[in-house]
Formats: sequence, C-alpha cells, structure tokens
Amino acid sequence: MIRFPLRTFATLLVLGTLPAGAQSLLPPPQAVPPTNPQASVLQWIGPTTVEVAYSRPGKKDRTIFGALVPWNQVWRTGSDNATRLRVSTPIRIEGKALPAGTYELFTIPRPDRWTIIVQQSQQQWGSYAYDPAHDVLRVDVTPTHGDAVVETFTIGFGDLAPDAATMQIRWDDVVVPVRLTVDVVGLVVPTIEAAMAGDGPKPYFRAAMFYYENHLDIRKAVEYIDAAVAESPRHIGMLHRQALIHAEAGDTAGALVAARKSLAGAAQGGPELRAEYTRLNEALIAKLTGESNK
Repeated sequence: MIRFPLRTFATLLVLGTLPAGAQSLLPPPQAVPPTNPQASVLQWIGPTTVEVAYSRPGKKDRTIFGALVPWNQVWRTGSDNATRLRVSTPIRIEGKALPAGTYELFTIPRPDRWTIIVQQSQQQWGSYAYDPAHDVLRVDVTPTHGDAVVETFTIGFGDLAPDAATMQIRWDDVVVPVRLTVDVVGLVVPTIEAAMAGDGPKPYFRAAMFYYENHLDIRKAVEYIDAAVAESPRHIGMLHRQALIHAEAGDTAGALVAARKSLAGAAQGGPELRAEYTRLNEALIAKLTGESNK
C-alpha cells in the first residue's frame, strides 16, 4: 500500500481536484422536517471526495435485521429516498472499478453476507421500483457485530489510509465494512504535470513532496524542490525538505548545504519553531556527516 503523510492531500486541493461548484447531495431544508432526519457524510480519500447522503431511522426498541429490514431483500439502506453516493474520481469498491459520478446505494442484508449494490441514479424513493438492469456494481462483504448497539442508522468512514478508507454501515449491533480504494498516484501525477505545463504559478513545493513521499522520480523531486527554494530562499521548512530530497537523491553535499541553511534560519525563529527545526536539522546533519565519513 502507498504510504505518505495526509498533509500532502490538503496541499493538493489547490491543484483543482475538488469538483468545481460541487454541492451537497442533500435537498434544501424543509419547513416541515421528515420523520427520519437526513444527513450526508463527505470523506476525502487522497484527491477524491466520497459523499453519501441518506436518511437516518432509529431503532426505537424494534428488532431491525430479519424483521423491520427483511433478510434477502433489496433495501434502500436507510429510510425515505434511496441512499445516494457521489465520487469525484474513479474509485474501487472492494476491488471493483466504479467511475466518477452520482449513484444510488442499495444493499441486500443476510445474516452472514451483505450484497452492496451501486446503481445508476434513478431518483428513487425507497427500493420499491428497484430494477437490477440499472446496476453498475455489486460486491459481497461480511458483516460483523459491534460491542454497542447503535440506535440511529449511521454511515461513516474509518480505517483511513492515504489511498483507502472503509465505509461503515452501522445499525443495531451490526457493522458492515465496505473497502474503498483510490489510485492516488495515477490521479495526482497527471494533475501535477498539467499544472507544470500550464501558465501561472507552479506548485513546485507540493509537487516535490508528492514525488519524494511516494518514491517516484527523485530527479523531478529535486528539480521541483530547488525551484521552490529559489522562490522562497529563506523558508526553513522548504530548506529542510530540500535537504531530505537531496539526501534521497544521493547528493550529500547539497543536502548538508540546505540543512545548515535551515538550521541557521531556525535560530532566528520563535521558541517552538527554533526547537523543532534545530532538532530536525541537527539530526539530519549528524546522519549525513556520519554517512559521508564512512
């Protein structure tokens, strides 16, 4: 699995990965609210937004699965309108490809297996007019039983990774995990390349860190971080990362120059900044000089 700090994704937002003009899937508030409150949850997975909009019935001392929600029947996965799902880029659900778009989400609950159904949006109320001809994707997942009873039907996200998350359907003591994955490198690299080829300011620093953190072309990482430092030559954070990238590229001398500049700049900063970058740069310099003396 790809591993890199989540801070990278926050900085990539300016590269245009959030759909322009995207609005919530929820309808406007109603003067007379529905019996079951509506909700939406939006989760970033790398450069991708995943939004689920649904209605939230309560348990209310009822037996849920196998009674209120029958086994082996298509369920709207909530109440009122069919649950809606929108993904801003292609993703994979349990390994199966799903293009970017807006869909409806249905399930078929069973005691030991749930079928997750993603269907072309039909603006359905409930699942009464459900037609499998509109299915885009089906996967089977294994439910588990939680330690606590969830009173209000809930869809959320957990097990977050830089390129994945688990959508969790919870009600009563049942937890249904659905793994979502994103090809982060495949999505972001073309965006970086387009930004570099276009007019206007270039995201040199963010691009350099993405290439470095994902073990991509280190030569490009060096090129981009050098350009970033040329624009902000006294930025001690960029200088420290320039040292890291040059070290990764095997340029110990260049890494030492950048680390020492960052260290000198840190001495002029406030107490917390000075302490952090003194520690980071001294540790890096010690490592680099130790390696160079071998």
